[in-house]
Amino acid sequence: MTEQTPSRPNKRIVLVTGPSGAGRSTAIRTLEDMGYEAIDNLPLSLLPRLLEGPPLNSDLALGLDVRNRDFSVNALIETIDRLSDMPDIRPEVLYLDCRQDVLLRRFSETRRRHPMAPAESPDQGIQRECDLLVPIMARADILIDSSELTPHDLKAEVERLFSGEKGTHLAVSVNSFSYKRGLPRGMDMVLDCRFLRNPYWDASLRGLDGRSGAVADYVAQDARFDGFFQRVLDLAEMLLPAYRDEGKAHFAIGFGCTGGQHRSVTMAEKLSKALAERGWQVSTRHREIERKANAAPQPPGFGSVIAKMKEDNA
Repeated sequence: MTEQTPSRPNKRIVLVTGPSGAGRSTAIRTLEDMGYEAIDNLPLSLLPRLLEGPPLNSDLALGLDVRNRDFSVNALIETIDRLSDMPDIRPEVLYLDCRQDVLLRRFSETRRRHPMAPAESPDQGIQRECDLLVPIMARADILIDSSELTPHDLKAEVERLFSGEKGTHLAVSVNSFSYKRGLPRGMDMVLDCRFLRNPYWDASLRGLDGRSGAVADYVAQDARFDGFFQRVLDLAEMLLPAYRDEGKAHFAIGFGCTGGQHRSVTMAEKLSKALAERGWQVSTRHREIERKANAAPQPPGFGSVIAKMKEDNA
């Protein structure tokens, strides 16, 4: 009788990247606190030597950004492909994204130079880096938009996505948004709610949002609502187990409407509740509502700071 060698669990290697200022360092520190072996700014050329050394005792988190001395988009994509072909290795790309206006505000508040524009204004470096990283963002397994997140919120989001028994859980995020502001990044499935009855045209409901019972009831009175919702739920129940079995860690569903306040919010709330009742780990985000809640006037002198930086670098 041949003795079978027990299979070894795949080691998780999380490649953490994204534009400077989006929260990569916070994500790396969070993963390190969760028990990952964390290495920040490792040159890509040294990664093979790291993997050829002693077997990994824990999962690995690697911070990669444009400051790495041998960083290039092609080299990183080739690295992802090589890791995917290696036995006992499960690579994942965690991409920390952020709106460019928020990145500019963060650099202006800290008065740091941008690594891709050391002698120019930060907005030029931000634009160059975001353009450069587009192919990497397209390869992301998990994308977190930190635009509206505090460092504490980002830490909690990373913990939520990477906690638990690795490889057996799928975190589901259900999002609402306005088509006027474009599609949210990182969505795996997007559904258009603009055909449903619109509470905006009822003056008594206009100032409310889809979390309100009155708004939800109004939208649900559309004769097409129940059929639409049930089909979406059926589709989600079919897809989510398949993606979980494939090892996907995160699945994002987006609902869009005109203003991102009523119909999309109602659908997102209802689907989140239904999936949670069925045992899925679900988070809900309403982009336009959060944007409104987090909107704040620019700090005094913000415009003059930007103008002065541009003048100094002219």
